[in-house]
Amino acid sequence: MAQILGIDTSNYTTSVALLDCETREILQKKQLLPVKVGEAGLRQSDAVFHHTRQLPVLFEELQSVISHETLCAVSVSTRPRNVEGSYMPCFLTGVSVAKAIHTVCHVPLYETSHQIGHILAALYSAGHLEAIQKPFFAFHVSGGTTDLLYCEPDAQQMLHIIQVGTSLDLKAGQAIDRVGLMLGLRFPCGKELEKLALRSQKQIKAHSVVRGTNCCLSGLENQCRRMVDQGEIPEDIAKYCLMTVAETIRSMADHARERYGDLPMVYAGGVMSNQMIRPLLKKYCMCWFAEPEYACDNAAGVAIYGDLRKKGGTFWRLSV
Repeated sequence: MAQILGIDTSNYTTSVALLDCETREILQKKQLLPVKVGEAGLRQSDAVFHHTRQLPVLFEELQSVISHETLCAVSVSTRPRNVEGSYMPCFLTGVSVAKAIHTVCHVPLYETSHQIGHILAALYSAGHLEAIQKPFFAFHVSGGTTDLLYCEPDAQQMLHIIQVGTSLDLKAGQAIDRVGLMLGLRFPCGKELEKLALRSQKQIKAHSVVRGTNCCLSGLENQCRRMVDQGEIPEDIAKYCLMTVAETIRSMADHARERYGDLPMVYAGGVMSNQMIRPLLKKYCMCWFAEPEYACDNAAGVAIYGDLRKKGGTFWRLSV
């Protein structure tokens, strides 16, 4: 048996994943970083501290299924995206641990971005990892990104990514969290906001602000604040927020297809685990969604990247 270890220390989740190179099964362990009640995030210094504390705990949970004899590679996310200047200190924690394992265990070390990890995890969980052989679209929608991406294989049959759309102000996850905090929810607010929205009986007409393949979401925050001030119930405000995010993404996708062609679309990132948003985007026959455990921050896609690099970009098909 050969195994590849994936490590991802993103802004709000510590994650490790173990990929079995024969069965293609993935075992992952992850833990959210603690955020105090009422606060809307963490300083990077605090994120680094919590990752440093949580990584050993997650490795202890894997100790019964991993050993230096079976480990054949380690793969780690080193930056948010594959673009010049993309950097966050929180990734240094995972990088330092991965380099130590590489040195002590004498196994190859593969480095990638958090964003590529998200895309590969989404394709894996949807059973369409072979899609990396041809051009496709990917939406990466989270607290830090609302990115519409054109993806195609590069010379090594890995992913070359071009950003073709984004939010020009607030990111979708930021908007959701800010509205959630208005309603007294605890950060990160996505899951609780979804529960609230599902209880709404109101017919909502969402208003998106889209300029080609780019969008603006600050107006969403302002409108939800007006709804709060006018005494509308939290359930209706939550529904309006999520419906507006969904309509925004749908409109961006429409413009991308008009401009670049009717390519398959994969949806990745924590916001894309929302069960209210998904049905509004499923009208396209060639669109795929990550399962919730692979939509949120995870090291599974990072481990998959390592496996693909080790095999020279050779893809493998798997339904899970």
